[in-house]
Amino acid sequence: MEIINLGHNNSVLNNYMAQIRDKKIQKDSMRFRTNMRRIGALFAYEISKTFSYSEKQVQTPLGIAAVPTCDDKLVLATILRAGLPIHEGMLSVFDNAESAFITTYRKYGAGKDFTVNTEYCNTPSLEGKILLICDPMIATGLSMIEAYHSLTAQGGEPIHTHFVCPIVSADSVDELKKSVPANCSLWMAAVDEELTGRAFVVPGLGDAGDLAYGAKL
Repeated sequence: MEIINLGHNNSVLNNYMAQIRDKKIQKDSMRFRTNMRRIGALFAYEISKTFSYSEKQVQTPLGIAAVPTCDDKLVLATILRAGLPIHEGMLSVFDNAESAFITTYRKYGAGKDFTVNTEYCNTPSLEGKILLICDPMIATGLSMIEAYHSLTAQGGEPIHTHFVCPIVSADSVDELKKSVPANCSLWMAAVDEELTGRAFVVPGLGDAGDLAYGAKL
């Protein structure tokens, strides 16, 4: 699995990353969603550089312009609900992409142990397409792995999968490496080294779904 950390490059992306982590700025849910959309759009732009292109002839009012445009078919998938703003930002760039949606959740047993379950999965065919799965933050990596296997079990095998996760834990990177095929790429902007006893990322950013859409019961 290829790993790309966009946070290593000095760009405006890091401004948005700082703002989504800032507990004072987080109080403004609209700004949090806006920054997540911006982050999604920036990731989409960088990922677009990996696609296949061919030259097309475009009729302008004054003549013909030769323009290289993308040939790949894309499916954007998000883990509900936290991933929705990133999904929207990516969809604003990949406006012809299809969409897939999935819910995964932790089910705790005795003590701190938990399993990850899928409650809902809806995807178009993934055969011969490029799959992009977004989630703001991955702690253990188990939710992302579960989402990948549920989507491909239902939609078939994509030619390549891009995991878009602005914040990841070091443990989750190792887990993804072991659990997904080689034709996958992980795109991130920060690696947080610490997990709490209940497998929450530190420093992280908190619950992205709650910050974007309000607290849940």
